[in-house]
Amino acid sequence: MIESVVFDIGSTLVREDRYWGDWADWLGVPRHTMSALVGAVVAQGRDDKDAIRLVRPGVDVDAEWRAREAAGRGEWLDESDVYPDVRSALGGLRESGPRESGPRVVLAGNQSLRAGELLRELGLPVDDVATSSEWGVAKPDPEFFRRVLELGGAAPGDTLYVGDYPAFDIRPAKAAGLRAAHIRRGPWAYLWADTADAAMADWRIDSLSELVEIVAESAV
Repeated sequence: MIESVVFDIGSTLVREDRYWGDWADWLGVPRHTMSALVGAVVAQGRDDKDAIRLVRPGVDVDAEWRAREAAGRGEWLDESDVYPDVRSALGGLRESGPRESGPRVVLAGNQSLRAGELLRELGLPVDDVATSSEWGVAKPDPEFFRRVLELGGAAPGDTLYVGDYPAFDIRPAKAAGLRAAHIRRGPWAYLWADTADAAMADWRIDSLSELVEIVAESAV
């Protein structure tokens, strides 16, 4: 029985086109160049922010981020950044499952404080939102998933974590005793779809709408 569904954010609920496009504009390189560099470092198993360091060697990414904020060109999210199936799937989940009001639905991913604020402003049909910056710990650290369980309010075996990046979402979630669904979208999902980490998922999906049926079946 699934009593809590916890979602990763980037590339699971929110497209990251704007995020990297804004970095490209700030650094003065074509957006395609920035996108290609992100793909290259991800394929090498490196931090995606290494793409920024390739464009500007020796850069202090955090300092550069603060400079963007000071210039009024910081992080932004609006409805256009949310995948089309998100609102309907989240709403459908709230109406399914063992509780009268459906399972508890929360968001928890490796995002900034500002991203958390922007996500809350979107008014998605969820019970709570948390980010790694708010918690002071990021995936794949086991402490992050301990916090996920606290936020979800259900036992590990009754908690489903949904994410796109097998090494950061699926493997650590399973290690913490949660059930996991791997969604195939975003570069990490496609690139690592055939890895052992991805194979650990209880479910492999292409759309969030598939989760509504999965959760409903768990209550039978």
